Amino acid sequence: MAEAKARPDARAIIEGYDGPHVRIMEVCGTHTHEIFRQGIRRILPPAVELISGPGCPVCVTPVGYIDEAVALALEHGCTICTFGDLVRVPGSTLSLAQARAKGAKVQVVYSPQDGEAYAEAHPEEDVVFLSVGFETTTPSSCIAVRTARERGIENFSLLVANKTMPGAYEAMRDACDLFFYPGHVCAIAGTKDCERMLEEGVSGVVAGFTARELLTALAVAVTRFEKGEPFFVNCYPRVVRPAGSPAAQRIVAQTMEPCDARWRGIGVIAGSGMRLNDEFATYDALRRHGMGHIEGRESKACCCGDVLQGKCTPKGCPIFGTACTPEHPVGACMVSSEGACSAFYLYGGQI
Repeated sequence: MAEAKARPDARAIIEGYDGPHVRIMEVCGTHTHEIFRQGIRRILPPAVELISGPGCPVCVTPVGYIDEAVALALEHGCTICTFGDLVRVPGSTLSLAQARAKGAKVQVVYSPQDGEAYAEAHPEEDVVFLSVGFETTTPSSCIAVRTARERGIENFSLLVANKTMPGAYEAMRDACDLFFYPGHVCAIAGTKDCERMLEEGVSGVVAGFTARELLTALAVAVTRFEKGEPFFVNCYPRVVRPAGSPAAQRIVAQTMEPCDARWRGIGVIAGSGMRLNDEFATYDALRRHGMGHIEGRESKACCCGDVLQGKCTPKGCPIFGTACTPEHPVGACMVSSEGACSAFYLYGGQI
């Protein structure tokens, strides 16, 4: 595995690229937004195409998960603690915001620990934290349930929809020529999955989030792609180590186990989800309340699924910017602060 050094000429390399057409998938929603925000799309030559992939945890969470949260709130009387983005994501019939208007208790928090603290402070309420995210956020949910058990907090549970990225890499490998791997995920998981993809002939770079780091990663990507051989380069070595974070990996392995998971637009990816293991079954909201998974019904007008698979850009959706806006979202990709539709709506004048 190679590690990239700073490239003071990165912008010149990108602007001067005249090699074969290259499709680069930003797996991370934060990359999508930062590339827009930094104005990097403006300097890309026609031969460099950026594709927004399934790297936004709110966006890939299926409609049925929102339906489950609404059911827990309205039918089982639970207090839902959640990140703000999820409140406005449409379910099959109701969003959590609409459920709150019908009397559901919905609290916006900033971490699983906030949800656990709320449960401790309100022992009369049955508190459910909506646990979504990738390798980056899963450890904190695991810590929250372990701490709740240690403190004897019995009115706290998780509605789990955590996912891991390797299955998504496999599912998206034919949609692009190379990956911009998510720096935050790799900081936890390490680079073994990227290296395995290289062994299968799939190229990619791990990218950071500053303008300099993004330009360096793009310059390395197009330079190596032009050579015509598969490659992997860690362009974020100040944060990402080959082994990742063994401590975070260990806490997850002790608390959760892999399972099949449904991704919005992609479908079920075997082994790509996480669920609480039997030792922590009492902290699983669905098991606690005797509920099964709800399939959910996506809006037929929304193209979120195609956007997440790189089959179209947000502007290719017929309701983008008209029926679907940040004020009145039809799909999760317009709601989330990491969503591709949100980025295209906010910064779309750049392209």
